[in-house]
Amino acid sequence: MSLAFTVTRTTPRNADVIGVPVAADGPVPRSVGVNRATLTSLGFEGKVGQALPIPGAAGPLVIAVGVGERSKLDAAALRTAGASLARAASRCVHLATSLADVDGVDGRSAAQAVAEGLTLASYRYTELKADKGQATLADVTLTGGPNKVAAIDAGAQRGAAIGDAVSLARDLANTPPAHLNARDIADKAVAMAKANGLEATVYDEQALTEMGCGGMLGVNKGSVEPPRLVKLTYTPRGAARGHIALVGKGVMYDSGGISLKPSDGMHVMMKMDMTGAAVVMATMSTLRVTRPKVKVTGFMCCTDNMPSGSAMKLGDVLTIRNGKTVEIHNTDAEGRLVLADGLSLAVEDKPDAIVDIATLTGACISALGLKYAGVMGNEQAWVDQVLAAGGRADEKMWQLPLPGEYRKLLDSNVADMRNIGGPYGGALTAGLFLREFVGSVPWAHVDIAGPMNSDADDGWLTKGATAYGVRTFVELLDRYAAPKN
Repeated sequence: MSLAFTVTRTTPRNADVIGVPVAADGPVPRSVGVNRATLTSLGFEGKVGQALPIPGAAGPLVIAVGVGERSKLDAAALRTAGASLARAASRCVHLATSLADVDGVDGRSAAQAVAEGLTLASYRYTELKADKGQATLADVTLTGGPNKVAAIDAGAQRGAAIGDAVSLARDLANTPPAHLNARDIADKAVAMAKANGLEATVYDEQALTEMGCGGMLGVNKGSVEPPRLVKLTYTPRGAARGHIALVGKGVMYDSGGISLKPSDGMHVMMKMDMTGAAVVMATMSTLRVTRPKVKVTGFMCCTDNMPSGSAMKLGDVLTIRNGKTVEIHNTDAEGRLVLADGLSLAVEDKPDAIVDIATLTGACISALGLKYAGVMGNEQAWVDQVLAAGGRADEKMWQLPLPGEYRKLLDSNVADMRNIGGPYGGALTAGLFLREFVGSVPWAHVDIAGPMNSDADDGWLTKGATAYGVRTFVELLDRYAAPKN
């Protein structure tokens, strides 16, 4: 359920909980009801992420919310503070807070961050639970001075839209594979496009065959469920200042195919192997509200990867949309095959830049762990924009190299290349493989295999699918500049 946000100058009478920002230094607001010595005795120091309910008399519950040192206050701190407040107030219904009305961060940015934090930390996937849990936070009032109300309102609506988009992508990624196949997600994408004024085109297996999308079709061969490739288009009013293509891996369930994955915890999470496509769809859903000045085309490459008598075999050779041939040496390196078709189609649209996102390699997890996404690309200026957007969104990313000398590891005796490059540097050779399908278009690749899932509630993350990348993409589209070295 989405949170409803309103903005007023004063705290409404129906609020049953009030969140008060408290810094780690300086005076404590009187509305907290206790002094700093008392807060300290209760273990509250005003650090970012701390939230302390203050016992008191009748009336709304007061929660002190830590925002850290005043000199270091920024949007990321407010997003985390909002998330902490949401958890502390999770059993209440009507929340009021002045978190968006703080010194040091403009009202619009503050309100967006707070709205995102509150929305994202309130997220729960309960669709398949008999017990949906207790009543949860439903509406939020952000209070602010008369000169800030308009800015806070604009930021809150934007933050709520982005938070809802992340929740949409989380819902998709958390849904079990028996409840969401390629046809299902394509139908959802079409409905989303219709609701948000986007163009949507769905390519079924016959169309993909006619288009020569051998990567999509090869991965799909072992499945009883047909593939779908969805193209979503946003065209801004007036002259666009550029055209960006987003390409998302949508492997609805990845068994590994003939190269079957082991039956372990990671295999269970392979319902999330379509997170890249979910991120693209969710990002596109925000554009009606965020209104970037660039044309945006999204490609969702959706299929599952299953073992059967008809499944793709090791040694098979596939022909990708751009005409290049690929010898299969591991059917579990399937994500790059569906992306190859998506990237080839994106290039044909003549965009100014491309970014793809995928839960692509276990090697990236080995290199960067579970908190960082890996970023690679063929033009540093474009990679820098992606990294900067991730920084603003507080989605951690780290650039990895694309060493040309490793390209020979992809050489094949019978085809233009093979789909794996040996036991070492797997994230890098996967990036080199993808580079073969973007031509000279500025391109960046974001590998979210590590941060696709969170094992616990942590700041704005909630346990389960994270939808990592949605907020980065929104930031990227908002501040796009033609990449020039």
